[in-house]
Amino acid sequence: MPSVHAVTYSLLRRQGITTVFGNPGSNELPFLKGFPEDFRYVLGLHEGVVAGMADGYALASGRPAFVNLHAAAGTGNAMGALTNAWYSHSPLVITAGQQARSMIGVESMLANVEAPQLPKPLVKWSYEPACPEDVPRALSQAIHSATLPPRGPVYVSIPHDDWDREAGEDAALVIEREIDHAGVPSPAQLERLAQRLNAADNPVLVLGPEVDAHQANGLAVELAERLSMPVWVAPSASRCPFPNRHPCFRGVLPAAIAGIAAQLEGHDLVVVVGAPVFRYHKYAPGRYLPEGARLVHVTGDANEAARAPMGDALVGDVHAILKALLPHIAPSERAMPEPLPKPAAAEDAEGRLAPANVFDTLDALAPEDAIYVKESTSTVEIFWERVGMREPGSYFFPAAGGLGFGLSAALGVQLAQPQRQVVGVIGDGSASYAITALWSAAQYRIPAVLIILRNDTYGALRGFARHMAVDDAPGLDVPGIDFCALARGYGVEARLADSREALKAALQEGFAMDRPLLIEVPTLPT
Repeated sequence: MPSVHAVTYSLLRRQGITTVFGNPGSNELPFLKGFPEDFRYVLGLHEGVVAGMADGYALASGRPAFVNLHAAAGTGNAMGALTNAWYSHSPLVITAGQQARSMIGVESMLANVEAPQLPKPLVKWSYEPACPEDVPRALSQAIHSATLPPRGPVYVSIPHDDWDREAGEDAALVIEREIDHAGVPSPAQLERLAQRLNAADNPVLVLGPEVDAHQANGLAVELAERLSMPVWVAPSASRCPFPNRHPCFRGVLPAAIAGIAAQLEGHDLVVVVGAPVFRYHKYAPGRYLPEGARLVHVTGDANEAARAPMGDALVGDVHAILKALLPHIAPSERAMPEPLPKPAAAEDAEGRLAPANVFDTLDALAPEDAIYVKESTSTVEIFWERVGMREPGSYFFPAAGGLGFGLSAALGVQLAQPQRQVVGVIGDGSASYAITALWSAAQYRIPAVLIILRNDTYGALRGFARHMAVDDAPGLDVPGIDFCALARGYGVEARLADSREALKAALQEGFAMDRPLLIEVPTLPT
C-alpha cells in the first residue's frame, strides 16, 4: 500500500509541479524526507520571501507554484505576500506543516490551532484533512481549486505524522484527474456586447491584468485598432495588458474615483476587460462615471463582477470572449488616437539621478523582451511613460500594494522565465522588507538585475502625506542604508551608480552576467 508521502509526490509530478518554495521547520521535515531528485527546492530565509518568489514564479509561468510554510508562525510571516497573491489571482498551492495529530488538541508547541481559519480571507479554499488518507485528495482539490478561474492561492494544513501513513487503495485515482474550464459566451451575449460597441460614438477601452495573464494582448490590440479606441490600463495595474508604445495607449488610470471619472470624460461607453471596476486607493470621492457614460465589464471573476458599483458585466474566459467578439465588430471610420507626446527631459543632481533618467537609460539598454518587476510605488507613472513594454508578460507589480513583493518576485519570475532577462526596479523602502531574498539570488545564481532606487524616504507615503495634508508625521524617512554592502554580505555582486555613465556601465555588465547583480542608484524624490 503506498504512503501518503509517495502518492503526494506522484500527484505533484503528474501536475508538473516539481519546484517547491519553502523555509522548513520541524513539522515540515517528514514531507521533505527522501526529496526526489527530479524536484527542486528553493529556500528562502523568510516566509514572506518564500511566498513572494512563488508568486512571481506562478504569475510568470502560468502554472501553480507549490509553497511549503512552517505552521502558524510561518503562515503569519507569509501573509503580507499572500495579500498580493490574492489580488493577482496567483495560483499558489500553500501547505503548512501541522503538529502531530495527537498533539494538536493540547496546543503543544507548533500546533496550528484552527489552522484553516488562519489564512482567510486571502485564500480561495482552506482545509485540514480529517484523516491521513484524505491528504492526497485534499492536495488534488487544492491544485485544481488554485488553477480554476478565478485563479488564486489555496491552503492545506497537514499534520506531520500523516506522511508515513498508508494512503488507501483508491488514493491513486486522484493522480489521474484533469479538470478543464470552458468559458465561451453564448451567441446572444456576444451580439449584445458587439451592438453596444458598434453603436458607441466615443468608446474607450480599459484593460487589466487578466488580459495579459490569458495572453489576450494581441486580441486587445486588434479590438482597439478596429474601433480606433483610446486604451487605458486599469488603476494599480499588476501586469501590462497593452503595448505602451502603441498610438492608442493613454496611460494608467489613477486609483481614485474622481480621477478616473475625469480621465473618462466625454466617452459614452467604457469597456473594462480583465480588471476590477475599479481598484481605488486615494480617497477622492466623486461620480463613479462621467455624465452620459455607460460601462460594460468583461471578467473571469464572478466576485469582481458582483461587487462593482456600476455597469453591466459578462463573466467568462477573457481570451475566449475577445476572440469570439472580434468577428462581430465593424471597423470604425473614426481617426486613430494621436500617440502620446514624448515626456519632457529631467535634470539630475550631483550624485543623484532623476528617476526619469534612470528609466530612459534602462529603456535604451534592456533587451526588447525584458521582464520588469516593479515595486517603486512613487514612480509608477514615470516608469510607464519612459520604459517600453511590447511583449506579453513584460511587467509585474504588487496587486495589493503590500511592500516586499519586488525583490522576491523578481527571482521567482527569473526562475520561471530563464530565457528572458528580468529587471527588478525596487524602491529602498520596499527592498528592506525582503532583503534576505538576496541570499536566495546568490545561492541559486538567479541572473536577475536588481535596481534599487534609493531616495532615503517612503516616496509614495510622502505623496499621500501631501494629499491628506499631514505634514508632521514621523517615520517617513529611511536614511543610512548601504544596499551594496548588504548585497555583498549575502553573496550578490553590487555596483553604486550615482551618474548616468555609471548606471549605463552597470546595466551593460549586469545584462552580460550569468548571476545576479544589484545596482544601487541614489535618486531624487518624486
